[in-house]
Amino acid sequence: MEGDRLESPVAIKGIERELICPACKELFTHPLILPCQHNVCHKCVKEILFAFEDSFADGGSESSNQSSPRIKISSPSMDRIDRISRSGFGVYTGRKRNSLTPRSTLFPCPGCQRDIDLGERGINGLFRNFTLETIVERYRQAARAAVAIMCDFCKPPPQESTKSCMDCSASYCNECFKIHHPWGTVKAQHEYVGPTTNFRPKILMCPEHEMERVNMYCEICRRPVCHLCKLGGCHANHRVTTMSTAYKTLKEKLSKDVEYLISKESQVKAHITQLDLLLKETECNSERAKEEASHSFEKLYHVLEEKKSAALRAIEVSKNLRLEKLQTQAEEYQGLLENNGLVGYAQEVLKETDPSCFVQTAKQLHVRIQKATESLKSFRPAAETTFEDFVVDIAKQEEILGDLSFHSNGLEIPEINEEQSRMYNKALISWECPGKTDSADVYVLEYRKLNREEESATWQEIEVCSKSKVISDLDDNSSYAFRVRGYKGSICSPWSREVILHTPPAPVFSFLFDDKCGYNSEHLLLNPGRTSVESRAGFPLLLGSERMQVGCYTTLDYIIGDTGIAKGKHFWAFHVEAYSYLVKVGVVSSNKIQKLFHNTNDVTSPRNEQDSGHDSGSEDAFFDSSQPFTLVTLGMKKFFIPTTPAAPKDPASRILPLPSCLGICLDYDKGKVGFYDAGCMKCLYECEVDCSGIMYPAFALMGGAAVHLEEAVTAKYGEYHEDI
Repeated sequence: MEGDRLESPVAIKGIERELICPACKELFTHPLILPCQHNVCHKCVKEILFAFEDSFADGGSESSNQSSPRIKISSPSMDRIDRISRSGFGVYTGRKRNSLTPRSTLFPCPGCQRDIDLGERGINGLFRNFTLETIVERYRQAARAAVAIMCDFCKPPPQESTKSCMDCSASYCNECFKIHHPWGTVKAQHEYVGPTTNFRPKILMCPEHEMERVNMYCEICRRPVCHLCKLGGCHANHRVTTMSTAYKTLKEKLSKDVEYLISKESQVKAHITQLDLLLKETECNSERAKEEASHSFEKLYHVLEEKKSAALRAIEVSKNLRLEKLQTQAEEYQGLLENNGLVGYAQEVLKETDPSCFVQTAKQLHVRIQKATESLKSFRPAAETTFEDFVVDIAKQEEILGDLSFHSNGLEIPEINEEQSRMYNKALISWECPGKTDSADVYVLEYRKLNREEESATWQEIEVCSKSKVISDLDDNSSYAFRVRGYKGSICSPWSREVILHTPPAPVFSFLFDDKCGYNSEHLLLNPGRTSVESRAGFPLLLGSERMQVGCYTTLDYIIGDTGIAKGKHFWAFHVEAYSYLVKVGVVSSNKIQKLFHNTNDVTSPRNEQDSGHDSGSEDAFFDSSQPFTLVTLGMKKFFIPTTPAAPKDPASRILPLPSCLGICLDYDKGKVGFYDAGCMKCLYECEVDCSGIMYPAFALMGGAAVHLEEAVTAKYGEYHEDI
């Protein structure tokens, strides 16, 4: 039997890393085979699943409103579930709302880091890898060598076992084996092997049909199946083969591959020798590179030392010159103090009463006194005490030294693709290299917030192995600069040109088009994901126009979002097809939804269209009172600013080019709605809105027109909708 054939200790110990569970990093214990063909311990799979179920059990039940539109209420446990998923060990179990799809389990494989669908049965649908268990047991026996397996039935003290019964899953000494397996009984026919602790069933049973043994092999799923799985189970349409054929085929392939590896042993040894030489060469080259780098930096040190010495000498010379001037001036004023005798002498001269004698003496004395007085009236230091002219400006040099790196050696400078990069709920930055040669191994993406108050904001750095990166946690209503450089080994390219992107003015609001409340399926067409709507300009429109003899009166078809806003500030974006003739976008209150879908004045005619330019005198009154919601008109690649008392009277000044992506920002608390060019986040028009109820995004289409909701970055709305 296989249990008796022990490999040599060297061979067993050489495969240790193949016997380590990728989850617990220990030897496998009852390993299970995942659909991706990786093995994980049974206890590890259960721990990961239980960790999720505990967090999921804390969440509240989903609240639903039968009337449409509805409001989504997020579960409190979603944050916990999200944290488990981000940590690398999370699962999602459940089913889609209003769906008959069986419950399924997603399990993140620690081996390949992919989410694996375990099916409806979950962990119960996985096979135990008995072959791997046997190999692990051989390894354990080789590792403990002298440790004996004791008899399970001896009275204390137990004796060393001599054989193990595979049918009884127990080990026996000679005496106990004779007692429990007497001759002439059914137990005497049991299969026994050498002492072992690894017992496995003689027949492999199907985990989905527990009473059926596996007798076929599914080539699509790469797993054993029973005949019931093939007849009516999930393998009904899969290609299967007999177990004996699969055994023979796989064993031949594995044997050939093993023989090939063994035959290439000399080649592998040659490669190892070559790698040893490369290791030594790498060591030598790295030391040489270190010496060259040190020499280069020593040159820079020498230049800096010379500049430093020159600057210090210049400051010292200036200091000495200034001190000399100030000292001379101080001495002059010291001389004024010594003129105290002169003052006394002058006071005595003033006592002279004889005019002729006074004039004879006072003339020369007055000249001396006047000179001293003038020096006091015009005091000014002979030199400046500040050294502002000697401040060294190193900002430019500091930036250059910050970019100091190894010579790029022809490494291409990456360029940020502004068309593929976009800013919505998160920032998606994509870049490419002009040439295909010498592409970088890794990229470093840097970004910083542009703030007028803080001109020198710190760059934040992210290392990326691909040519795109999603950045979250950016501030709303802000501008960010992005740049990227490539690295190939220790060599890096210069920085790319900086690209500036603007974040939305408020958090992104997610919703789908509502296909129930007021939805006209005859005139409007929704895609399966309810992210795009298109108006059908077909026979119903022509038949409606045929009955009109004067003018062209065609009703607008309205559609709203399935999610409402009851507080806060929110932003959403969408695209309007260039061929669209007439589209209206805005918001509607829940108090006016019925009026919206049953408004008799809501027709596009010269008399009733608010943006038609028709001078009717009642136009402003219609806009203020009859309009059931706040909106703007789009069409023919134009954006029309609504007519208001404050708007320009000239129609041409109210017409703007239609942005490729349009955004709407609703501030529920302040009662304001703004319409933005979502590409540069520039506000095109803003007005007040009555937020007396729950507000919903609203759209109206006529003729040939289409609207597509902006897709969230890195997340499909359908998955988010199911999680909620």
